[in-house]
Amino acid sequence: MTTRASRHRHAARGRRTGFALLAGVLLVTASCGSSDDDTGDGPSDDSPAATDTAGTDTTDTDTDTDTDTDTAPPVSENAIEENTVDDDADPVAGGTLRYGIEADVDGLNPTTSALSAPGQLMANAVFDNITAFDVDNNAVPYLAETIEPVDGDLSKWQVTLREGITFHDGTPLDAEAVQISFEAQRNDPLIGLGFRPFHPEEGATEIIDEMTLQYNLLEPFASFPAFLATRAGYVASPTWLAATIEDPTLNQQPVGTGPFVFDSRSADSVTRFVRNENWWNGDVHLDAIEFVPVTDPANRNDLLFSGEIDALHTSTAEFVGELLERDDIQNIIDETGEEGFLMVNSELPPFDDIRARQAFTLAAPLAGYRDLFGLGVARPADQMFIPESRFYDPSIVQEGDMPDAAVALAAEYCAERGGEENPLLGIPTCTDGKINIEYQYAGPSAIGTRAVEYWEQGWNVAFNVTRDEVAQDDQIQQAALGQYNATGWRQFGDADPALERVWLLCRNVGVISLNWPRYCDEQRDQLLLEAGALPPDSDERIPLFQQISQNIHDAYTYIFTLHAIWDNAFAEDVRGVCDRTSPDGVALRCALQGYTYHDSVWFAG
Repeated sequence: MTTRASRHRHAARGRRTGFALLAGVLLVTASCGSSDDDTGDGPSDDSPAATDTAGTDTTDTDTDTDTDTDTAPPVSENAIEENTVDDDADPVAGGTLRYGIEADVDGLNPTTSALSAPGQLMANAVFDNITAFDVDNNAVPYLAETIEPVDGDLSKWQVTLREGITFHDGTPLDAEAVQISFEAQRNDPLIGLGFRPFHPEEGATEIIDEMTLQYNLLEPFASFPAFLATRAGYVASPTWLAATIEDPTLNQQPVGTGPFVFDSRSADSVTRFVRNENWWNGDVHLDAIEFVPVTDPANRNDLLFSGEIDALHTSTAEFVGELLERDDIQNIIDETGEEGFLMVNSELPPFDDIRARQAFTLAAPLAGYRDLFGLGVARPADQMFIPESRFYDPSIVQEGDMPDAAVALAAEYCAERGGEENPLLGIPTCTDGKINIEYQYAGPSAIGTRAVEYWEQGWNVAFNVTRDEVAQDDQIQQAALGQYNATGWRQFGDADPALERVWLLCRNVGVISLNWPRYCDEQRDQLLLEAGALPPDSDERIPLFQQISQNIHDAYTYIFTLHAIWDNAFAEDVRGVCDRTSPDGVALRCALQGYTYHDSVWFAG
């Protein structure tokens, strides 16, 4: 094993077997890429998840792939549970909420920036969505007053906006502003990959009147309202967007319609927003909110315990368990959405050959990884659905822990193709009968390095592994460009699984790709399009998504590890996190995966 960058620190924490669960949904082009669950095994979301569209980890040696699953309480697919404090007191104004995030992002422009979970969390302060998810995961109007298909045609949708809303710079919100924001997203080389494949090149949107915009799609898509509840539905000021073209530094100073106004930003230090005194949807209680990147999850927890920050997000099971043990911490837990997994680039040698992909899968010390890094808090994952989901297929089981079979496949591959070049490493694909690969992971993170070291214990029987530790936003960009052999990731988990099409369709493979493994299967495409045309509550979707899961398993492009368990944790004096409502009085989701919303938050005296 060779190393580009390496840090190691062993952290031991107690394990936790009981936890509350919050139904999760991920924004469609955004969750994707992130840095996985602080373990460095993956980046995530809608998108390089995720940008979110363009917007998103562990290992083992044990033998019991179901380790500790009996300790986790049953999860209802749409259950919402939280241990936030009940308080009948009226909200009071004042105070600055300091929020610890897992990484910084490359910018805060939703039309050009890769927004993983930390980016979504910050963007939620300054931008509003066209629609929003209610507590039952239905998309309801938010900036929109109504959203309806045109004459029942699910390929044409009209959005009528609410009157009287202005951006922070005084620009009015109208159909033209929404069109400009949407088209800017659609035309971006990376972010646009979540948009362009689904709209005609000309006439993707039409202005019907001053407050009504029509979206035109290439095929029927019943889940389009849910799409606009993701990063795709953020609306940025057209005045600001024009200014960012002339001065790209303004991408760090976002202008939206949201509850907070941009104040200042120092990369990898603090990003600060202050209260919008004239927010269109009611009173904002906090004076300000500050986001502080802390890449090491242990350090993030310590800062919350010491009172130096008031909130954090984490998806590392070890530290979720630690947070849940504390009586003075409020936790909003989401385990029903994203999955942790390893993935490979099927476009480049050696993983353009299914034998190499199979060997990589079978050599993975999966059971031990789940035990050591899941700790009975995060459950083993075999597919992109949790067992409680109606789309879950119990016959699909993630393979691993088969070193002898891996060695045989590697030997067969090397005998035929070992002299070819691995273009990332500039060396032959095989040396001494083992396959040469580069494994990329996000850092710096002590637990991420520990996870990689663990995976290598299994892979070393059939692979020579070179490590590449990169910043989370670089990991997303390199995955989009196909500059990796294997990496860890965190993704899937949208409120509506039809939104996952952005990560899986053949049309999303290109020079820049959101289909991260760059794997194309036309049969899978057809299944995804058929499912997307059906109503979200239709039972006819079930066999279609189960076939999609089987296809993903058989392609050997993903190794599912753990159901990601996100904890959005708050100090005991924070109130109102889950008191959000739409302008029509509908109770809204307060947290999605690794990000929350901030308009209803306040401090108790």
